[in-house]
Amino acid sequence: MRVKSKWSNKGRERSLTEIGGATAFILWRIAQQGTLNLENEGFQTDTNAQRLDVMTEFLAFLVHLVDRMKAEQLEQEERQEFITSLARHLSDQVQINRTDAQGKGEYRKALIDLLNERAVDYAEFSVVDNEPGYAMKRYFGEHVRAVMGEKDNQWITDQVMDVEVPEVLKPLNKALRELFEKG
Repeated sequence: MRVKSKWSNKGRERSLTEIGGATAFILWRIAQQGTLNLENEGFQTDTNAQRLDVMTEFLAFLVHLVDRMKAEQLEQEERQEFITSLARHLSDQVQINRTDAQGKGEYRKALIDLLNERAVDYAEFSVVDNEPGYAMKRYFGEHVRAVMGEKDNQWITDQVMDVEVPEVLKPLNKALRELFEKG
């Protein structure tokens, strides 16, 4: 998957809020592609709402990884500003898409709650050299399996662990490297 992660005006300093917005756009694209990959492999989703459920599991996993990847490079206040911006932009995108799929309602809070819940859970797992450990990948795969359709459901966790996680890491690492480049 290719993502555009270079700034068009290279000489301008970017705020962490701007970087959070750009990162949110990229994570959205990665989550869309991960969901599409699962469907293309024959795993079942029946509705747009269910696709969004799968995507939000991808987003929770990705947001946590991003936070862990930037934890040592950002001061606590910077990290909070960046992750807050990222979560706000993603919740806006979820609001738009859930409204289209499910009708009027307030969908932002459900995403923020999921991000917070998964962050606590994922914090228990190891990430070494920006790579999630086996237990973290399995936990992510199990949550994706829980929101997917029943067709070939028992194989979803393996697909997520063995194929989807390595696929998301490539554009994620590239995007973070390029979005945080100075000038």
